[in-house]
Amino acid sequence: MPTIEHPNRAVKPKTCYARDGDVCLAYQVFGDGPAEFVYTFGPASHVEHMWDQPYAVRFFDRLGAFARVLCFDRRGTGASDPTEGPPTLEQQMRDMLISIDAAGFERPYIFGETNASRMCALFAATHPDRVSGLILYAASAVGSEMLTPPLYDLLLELIENAWGEGGTVNVFAPSVADDPRMVEWFGSSERLAASPGIVRKLIEMEPKVDIRTVLPTIRVPTLVLHRRDDPLVDIELGRRVAEAIPGARFVTLEGEDNMSIFGDSDALLDEVEQFLTGERHHHEVDRVLTTLLFTDIVASTERAADLGDRRWRDLLDEHYRRVRREVDRFRGREIRTLGDGFLGTFDGPARAIRCGCAVAADAEELGVPVRVGVHTGEVELHDGDVAGLAVHIGARVAAEAGAGVVLVSGTVRDLVVGSGVRFLDRGEHRLKGVPGEWHLFAVQH
Repeated sequence: MPTIEHPNRAVKPKTCYARDGDVCLAYQVFGDGPAEFVYTFGPASHVEHMWDQPYAVRFFDRLGAFARVLCFDRRGTGASDPTEGPPTLEQQMRDMLISIDAAGFERPYIFGETNASRMCALFAATHPDRVSGLILYAASAVGSEMLTPPLYDLLLELIENAWGEGGTVNVFAPSVADDPRMVEWFGSSERLAASPGIVRKLIEMEPKVDIRTVLPTIRVPTLVLHRRDDPLVDIELGRRVAEAIPGARFVTLEGEDNMSIFGDSDALLDEVEQFLTGERHHHEVDRVLTTLLFTDIVASTERAADLGDRRWRDLLDEHYRRVRREVDRFRGREIRTLGDGFLGTFDGPARAIRCGCAVAADAEELGVPVRVGVHTGEVELHDGDVAGLAVHIGARVAAEAGAGVVLVSGTVRDLVVGSGVRFLDRGEHRLKGVPGEWHLFAVQH
């Protein structure tokens, strides 16, 4: 994923609180760019938890290069005070205005994502003197058009029976839905962003929202962005929003992810930067060939439920200690952990394979069997992290492995000829989001 290079990397900012009577609203400000920018998530958020997601940090990193950014949790969601029911559009607008004043912003650009786009459109029409420009992403004017009956029923089913398990990844970010680490992060996001009761009421309220009469009254510069294959909001709904706003510009982006931080976020940020500054700074990033090692605990949810939170945390800590010991022994480098998974890199595929075998043996001894995936490819280096198609391939190779199995791509098998490593042919596989078919091999160990 291309990124902008600049000297001040985005770091997790301090969470502050603005007050509206007895209600406290959580907000953060970061970035050192010249423009003021309000980034509003949809449908619910947790400002602190977003910084645990590498995709979000990379997104914020570039955004903060050309803007001073305000993020806030609407009342009833995230780190803001809970409420008995979902906030109305009027309350959400007030939350935005109070947060803008608390941050010391004068006339920011405002960005609204999915259902937050309706609140931001209403805000721009009501407070044009406080808005420099409006950016709507994955927007729709009528809630009932966005939440078709099948989607409405699916979301209610997730809320009632699987909230906190990460099922919303399939709706908001299908390109990463096969990555167990992403499912884990979405699960924790669901739990932290809003309770099932509040989310259910938000979903039930959505079909009643209709801002079609508001759109023609918007008089601030407006940019409407929409990904072509968005599974949540059909692109034609975004096009209708742009057509109803005088002078609005509509831009089609490629991709299938509804959440702005996933997919080709640089293409989205290119348009945002151009809108705010009149320029685009799309810098090349360092790329290097490396071998990626992914591990993931099998049936971790069930094991955690059996052990309880405290014992599971202790067991997970011991597992990570052993993984890091093996990674150090085989001269690898830890990149990150997420949930119960681990990602490391190696400058030699044979060492990565032997490390994977050692990790699998240690995990079996500890009673937490893991699946392991190894792939070699070109990655983008970014502030200690790695990105690019090779990372997605590695995660999907690991997802195909069974308990105790070290599975490698055909690329890895070809690179270790003569090393003494033996393989079992596991045939051709289609990896979600990756072109073509991939030949996979299991390591005999």
